[in-house]
Amino acid sequence: MTNDLVIQGLVKTFGRVHAIDDLSLTVKQGQLATLLGPSGCGKTTTLNCIAGLENPDEGLIRVGDFALTDTAKGRILPPEQRQLGMVFQSYALWPHMKVFDNVAFSLKLQKVRRDEIKKRVFEALDLVGLADMAERYPFQLSGGQQQRVALARAVVTRPRLLLLDEPLSNLDAKIRENSRVWLRNLQQQVGITTVYVTHDQSEAFAMSDMIAVMDQGRLLQYAPPEELYASPATQFVAEFIGATSFLKGAIHAINGSRLKVRVGSGDILALSDRSGRQWVENQNVVVGIRSERVEIARGQSENLLHAGVVVSTYLGAKWQHEVDTGSGRLKVETVDSVTSDRLSLYLPPDSILLFPE
Repeated sequence: MTNDLVIQGLVKTFGRVHAIDDLSLTVKQGQLATLLGPSGCGKTTTLNCIAGLENPDEGLIRVGDFALTDTAKGRILPPEQRQLGMVFQSYALWPHMKVFDNVAFSLKLQKVRRDEIKKRVFEALDLVGLADMAERYPFQLSGGQQQRVALARAVVTRPRLLLLDEPLSNLDAKIRENSRVWLRNLQQQVGITTVYVTHDQSEAFAMSDMIAVMDQGRLLQYAPPEELYASPATQFVAEFIGATSFLKGAIHAINGSRLKVRVGSGDILALSDRSGRQWVENQNVVVGIRSERVEIARGQSENLLHAGVVVSTYLGAKWQHEVDTGSGRLKVETVDSVTSDRLSLYLPPDSILLFPE
């Protein structure tokens, strides 16, 4: 049996609030899976249940055949018996201890031999590029370096799982962007199964093998980043992933997976439906449009929307325009500014998403 992380039927309530509502997913051995969603969706509570910091009301959590939690059998291991590494948002380094002692702390608690501790601590510090800072105190390090110490401390015990609770949130934007690449490379180099929590979709896409989108304690979709973006399971997922605008419309014609939709302005859009849903003519629908896929029309004869420019905003690398189509507003991105207050927009058929109203 592989050492996959398996979560089945996880439930956690706080009073009448379902923080986790029957969540099930599997993280394959060596993968990095991200729990993604807005504040209060249940992602951190899920991570805490894996870590043993919260006791679920129901559910099974196991790594391979090693059960961490099995409420049906009354088994809930305490955190120290789960063989996990965890990095918190605050890093939680001991300020009075040097870097070496911070990393070595858990090994000393496990009564590992002194020579083995030294060997493993320097292996971990070398892994995160801080072997030459072993004698410094946390206050002598930058935020990014403190983050790396926390990661070294998490992996030095050679855990079954690595749990990361928004570990980059305290870094400034540029360092955070670079840290994504470094952290992903580290995870792949070590080959440790990792669960990552964030509300930042770009961070999730940059780092993950799989992404679990959550809302109000429920798992809405669990898929690779490419699938999540191309085929969101619900309107909420489409809205949370990427810059998406929505228009109301109705099914105009059906030809297998090829559909035509009439939006409120009267414009007709053709698309290929990938959802597998059953549609009927004249059914009311919601049309999702990815802002970055909308183009200024240049000679196309179909999939056109005619819109008036409401406001344009310069963002440095691009312009963002909010336009009114008559059936709703869209956000459109262009490299150059637009000089007209009326635009003809082209929507590639594979850029259009469709959901029941």
